[in-house]
Amino acid sequence: MSTNGPVEPTTSPDHTGHKQGTASNTLKRRVFNSANVCTAIAILIMAATWLTLVLMQPDDPWESLADGKGSIIALAGFGVSALIALIGIVPKLPSRSLALLPAALVINIVVGQVIGTMPLPAPLYLDSIGTVLIAALAGPQAGMATGVLSALIWGTFNPTVVPFAADYAMIGLLAGLVPWTKRWVPPIAGVFVGLLSALMAAPVASFIFGGTAGTGTGLLVTAYRGLGFSPMTAVYLQSLTSDPIDKMIVFTLVAAIIAALPLRTIRSFSTKKS
Repeated sequence: MSTNGPVEPTTSPDHTGHKQGTASNTLKRRVFNSANVCTAIAILIMAATWLTLVLMQPDDPWESLADGKGSIIALAGFGVSALIALIGIVPKLPSRSLALLPAALVINIVVGQVIGTMPLPAPLYLDSIGTVLIAALAGPQAGMATGVLSALIWGTFNPTVVPFAADYAMIGLLAGLVPWTKRWVPPIAGVFVGLLSALMAAPVASFIFGGTAGTGTGLLVTAYRGLGFSPMTAVYLQSLTSDPIDKMIVFTLVAAIIAALPLRTIRSFSTKKS
């Protein structure tokens, strides 16, 4: 008969490490899944809000659009969808992408504020350079988060930007899907993204700001009104004129920046894409 006590179960270091790795992978999958669910919900709310504005077309007077039903719908729908996207995406972003966010936000806000407030005749925005840059380096969801954060932070001293948060998010999301290594693709992609951006932003510009947000863009709306177009049509024409050109310039500029970066830097981000 053995006099030894009961043998205590032992766990090998390899087995412990395997369990810890499995738990870590499970946690990562849950975070990724929650981010994807939030992204999908946000996109659905954005689409529903835009469709509601286009189909309903509130008949508020042109001079008081900022106080009508259209502004309430746009602010609620786009604002909620932007916040949902932000809550779901930020925990998923790698530390390298998060480190880039402050610089991207500064670029967006400073350039956008200067272009939007200076009496420039050019109907451009140039307020998504940072968003497109981080999307090109870190992926679509990183770009989406950057776009939302830009609108919310910029909105603390320029509230007119907040209703466009969903538009900025869409630009970042689509920019992250562009094959940036093919140099001829970004300018074409910029035109395509600009067209989609125009369709999303025009109802907001019309129903909330009377289509006169910005100096150069406001002058273009006035010019189209002078040609006899209705207020809504004038805003759409302005957006369809300005946005494709604006995004083509932004995407081309970012493509030049990417081309100038060391290959090691680009690879370090491509392995961490969201």
